[in-house]
Amino acid sequence: MKVMKFGGTSVGSPKRIKEVSSLITETGEPTFIVLSAMSGTTNSLVEISNYLYKKNPDGANEIINSLENKYMLHVEELYTTEVYKQKTREFLHDEFDYLRSFTKNLFTSFEEKSIVAQGEIMSTNMVVNYLQENGVKAVLLNALDFMRTDKNGEPDLQTIKEKLSEIMKANEGYQIYLTQGFICRNAYGEIDNLLRGGSDYTASLVGAALPAEEIQIWTDIDGMHNNDPRVVEDTEALHQLNFDEAAELAYFGAKILHPTCVLPAKYANIPVRLKNTMDPKAEGTLINNVVVKGKFKAVAAKDNITAVKIKSSRMLLATGFLRKIFEIFESYQTPIDMITTSEVGVSMSIDNNTHLDEIVNELKKYGTVTVDTDMCIICVVGDLDWNNLGFESQALDAMKNIPVRMISYGGSNHNISFLIREADKKQALQSLSAILFANK
Repeated sequence: MKVMKFGGTSVGSPKRIKEVSSLITETGEPTFIVLSAMSGTTNSLVEISNYLYKKNPDGANEIINSLENKYMLHVEELYTTEVYKQKTREFLHDEFDYLRSFTKNLFTSFEEKSIVAQGEIMSTNMVVNYLQENGVKAVLLNALDFMRTDKNGEPDLQTIKEKLSEIMKANEGYQIYLTQGFICRNAYGEIDNLLRGGSDYTASLVGAALPAEEIQIWTDIDGMHNNDPRVVEDTEALHQLNFDEAAELAYFGAKILHPTCVLPAKYANIPVRLKNTMDPKAEGTLINNVVVKGKFKAVAAKDNITAVKIKSSRMLLATGFLRKIFEIFESYQTPIDMITTSEVGVSMSIDNNTHLDEIVNELKKYGTVTVDTDMCIICVVGDLDWNNLGFESQALDAMKNIPVRMISYGGSNHNISFLIREADKKQALQSLSAILFANK
């Protein structure tokens, strides 16, 4: 069985739903489908929540009414029989009445998660109704019945596997199994989610739990490219990536993939394929545990980075210095992207400035602090094992005309990263493509 995940743009309109439905049924083989909310819906649900936090029910109701009208128009366009039109209308009426119920009661983060979960619930119900109307033997499995996180907010893999196995045994014989991406229940049974991009995570978790033959992530581009096509001309879709390479690219800017989603598939040794719903015949990018030796694979860029440097001769080689520095960032729940050290100083980069002022004030206890904003991390991914003579020098040569604030190399066998000014990003990406991929 294959697992296929479709994002919001892939089911963003009745036309797209029809195309996706044709795509998932053409093989005639049993397939497990993970769906996101229709594009724009989650943003509207977040907007509703924001109005309710501000105690503005009128603003929330205005968005709810607008969204309901939009969905009712979708019903008229999607279904051909009055039976399924009415069935879906009734379901949607109940959904939007449920959303309106939040305008009359106390609103907290618990209620927000329930509201945001409705996007996936609506999209999956609409698609399963369309499939059934067209004679497809399809069943909707509620993700809230099997998708679980533990007390640390991490997926509870054993519980997911056990519950999904029971549900699949109780629903044998269907061609299409659908479920919602993104949403889950936490360790206390409350509605929760896997954060934005979490539908990829759901697909990977389901694929590992089944286990599946292959996990396919369908988006609106033809796989992961070797550079940013918005900045560099003539980029190419990659045929294959190692799981670690894909995770590095996803973390450092390749938006096609959620950074954590490949982990369950990696440990279960299940290949992940990135496919394009706009061009289903395109090969896409295969992600697996195979390491291709001696090649640069891709370049990615991560914007909105801040560099923080602390210099202190007093702490020269002092035991516990790094621990104290890291504890400050940890206390403000601010992850560090890159780090370089010297005998008298430490430079770090972060992508979250929410508590920057507080962090800087704390760091000043231990030395002189310098902050550089509007920075960018350029990540070069490939077979960068330190025994590959000259590989890192090729990347350095491509960056010879770019002022580089920090370099990180050796923390991974697949990545060398450069911290530069955002203003130099375009030149850096173009130069790296010209030198690293000239003979591809």
